Amino acid sequence: MTVPAKFPQLLVVGLGNLPFPNTRHSVGHLIVDALAQRFGIRLTTNRALGGITGRSNVLLGDLNVDLTLFKPKPLMNISGPAVVSALRHTTKVPGTMIVVHDSLEHKPKALSYHLSSWSDANFYRFRIGIGRDGDAATYKALIGTFGGGLDLVCKELEKIALKQPSAAR
Repeated sequence: MTVPAKFPQLLVVGLGNLPFPNTRHSVGHLIVDALAQRFGIRLTTNRALGGITGRSNVLLGDLNVDLTLFKPKPLMNISGPAVVSALRHTTKVPGTMIVVHDSLEHKPKALSYHLSSWSDANFYRFRIGIGRDGDAATYKALIGTFGGGLDLVCKELEKIALKQPSAAR
């Protein structure tokens, strides 16, 4: 078996609104928090990147991955510069970035993902369904019971990691 020179890298960006942590539009932040807890990644404030970040080598399925988690501090609708900064200072390759955010168009807890383009750069988007109705308590409970949904997120992250050139085949 050939061992790659380095592990595949992934940057998971969870969009949300830090001043309103348990609202439906902060589901991206809540997913990053859940991933950090699952993999024992310590999240700390990084002023240079404009957000909260953590990094570790983790096991996704049978694959070792260099995983960076990032929660931009700016409100989700103006988080673009912080996201670009995180990408430039971490994986540097847009195809290794997964942006997690809420989706009003999907049923609560539904996960939809696809490759998106921005300025001729392809990156992945995970849309987590939040529905159109409900209140903050509903969405906090949604994340609290996401359980198997987090397993699904991890499986999809593994699939993306396997597409990276440094992934063991």
